[in-house]
Amino acid sequence: MASVTSLSDSVHQRLAAALSVALPQAGSADPLLRRSDRADFQANGILALAKKEKANPRELATQVVSGVESGELIKDVEVSGPGFLNITLTDRAITENLAARYADDTGRLGVPHAEQPGTTVIDYAQPNVAKEMHVGHLRSAVIGDAVVQLLEFTGENVVRRHHIGDWGTQFGMLIQYLEEHPHELDHKADEASGEEAMSNLDRLYKAARKLFDADEEFKTRARRRVVDLQAGDPQTVAMWQKFVDESKIYFFSVFEKLDMEIRDADIVGESGYNDMLAETCRLLEESGVAVRSEGALCVFFDDIKGPDGNPVPLIVQKSDGGYGYAATDLSAIRDRVFNLKANSIIYVVDARQSLHFKMVFETARKAGWLGDDVKAYQLAFGTVLGKDGKPFKTREGETVRLVDLLDEAIDRASAVVREKAQDLSEEEIAERGTQVGVGAVKYADLSTSANRDYKFDLDQMVSLNGDTSVYLQYAYARIQSILRKAGASRPAAHPELELHEAERALGLHADSFAATVAEAATEYAPHKLAAYLYQLASLYTTFYDKCPVLKAETQEQIENRLFLCDITARTLHRGMALLGIRTPERL
Repeated sequence: MASVTSLSDSVHQRLAAALSVALPQAGSADPLLRRSDRADFQANGILALAKKEKANPRELATQVVSGVESGELIKDVEVSGPGFLNITLTDRAITENLAARYADDTGRLGVPHAEQPGTTVIDYAQPNVAKEMHVGHLRSAVIGDAVVQLLEFTGENVVRRHHIGDWGTQFGMLIQYLEEHPHELDHKADEASGEEAMSNLDRLYKAARKLFDADEEFKTRARRRVVDLQAGDPQTVAMWQKFVDESKIYFFSVFEKLDMEIRDADIVGESGYNDMLAETCRLLEESGVAVRSEGALCVFFDDIKGPDGNPVPLIVQKSDGGYGYAATDLSAIRDRVFNLKANSIIYVVDARQSLHFKMVFETARKAGWLGDDVKAYQLAFGTVLGKDGKPFKTREGETVRLVDLLDEAIDRASAVVREKAQDLSEEEIAERGTQVGVGAVKYADLSTSANRDYKFDLDQMVSLNGDTSVYLQYAYARIQSILRKAGASRPAAHPELELHEAERALGLHADSFAATVAEAATEYAPHKLAAYLYQLASLYTTFYDKCPVLKAETQEQIENRLFLCDITARTLHRGMALLGIRTPERL
């Protein structure tokens, strides 16, 4: 089905046409239309236009009003204040527009597909091999997955990339430690679950790190082992591959718990760019973008200096010949632009790495790898804080394991579901508890602007009140309950009916779903969709309180209100799915 023109777009077109007649010299003028609490919409653009054209704003506004056709769409336009326009729509237009969205049997609710989609490579969910995932890995995964869903839904060609930490000094250290302490390897690990095997690897990594920091001779042997790994020594590579394979099993189990799809083909870690590193360095040095400084290959910037006033370089190759993160990241850009044909590259990475990415992007532009036709953007995110406002830690001061955090959220949510459950089996309570708990964690993250820190408060997250996913899920489940109780009455639009104020507010907000999805996708801003859905659920609650559905006065009114219920439910369901959150039919 073709996309449905929103009510705001239709009104905008009428006002813009009237404006161009009233002020032909202004060309295509923007009436600056927005939702208003004084009418359905308000147009604020006339003031600025009048000032620019040295015209009287109220006179210009009156001229525009005389050129706007009222009728099927617009019921009334009035001039307010110094030249604002207050626009009220007909009830018929609201219902008919919603009916067109409702008739979309693709489930898209009239949201258009991009006519000329580009290709976006999105780098997110980047755990480290041989290390357990902790709370710090939550945001990249959850935000990245929501942006992927939004971009794919709007028609973009999306290539997912999980740039896992699977290379470097830590592997020489770990392999050498195991070579020298084989008795510490848990020989039952082959039979262990992904989580148990990962705990074992994590323990070994910490022991190897402790020895590496304390023993210079071990440090030398470990670094020699890194050279063996880079040179492709079969025994060393085989041990490294075992660590990678075990870690992937664990990663998949955690992402499955997070209700996210991570595909093996999309996991291209640091090791995936090994063959390009030497060439990347050669190209940078030959072009003069990078220069040798004290034996290291560095890129210097005019505007990046340290506290001492000296330039801070991006080190691409160390003085000992080893490659830094910059060499890998620059090679990845080359691969994404020239092989994957990316128009946009999005990095969902901690805000604390902003300087690194600024330097990497600028280097790639100087080298000609990022042209004007390719956007590179760091979707930087803030920190997850505890209730005390400090970085989230265990009581012992350790980083919180992600699986522990999710398990606790599921336990808390299951208790809430059990308390509300009327006819659910224990199996159903466990399933709903998982959907509600994981949804609560995701929504708390996604309802906050990515670049802001937020407090991780499970009591608030699983609350039925306030801006939580549980509130939205409960609104959806309540609508499903009403639809089940409706018996022979079915949802049907009746454009001839007058609408209650609460029906109008709900209908106008539901109509702006497509515009919100487009904005959230274009700006990589899932929090804008989350805010829209919370307002939708709030407006539904008001409608539910003020407009009896199954006890409405006439059969036509019952059907029309069931229609409003159903399109609200479909919008909640689709919107929550774009955030990666389930909407159970019963709660």
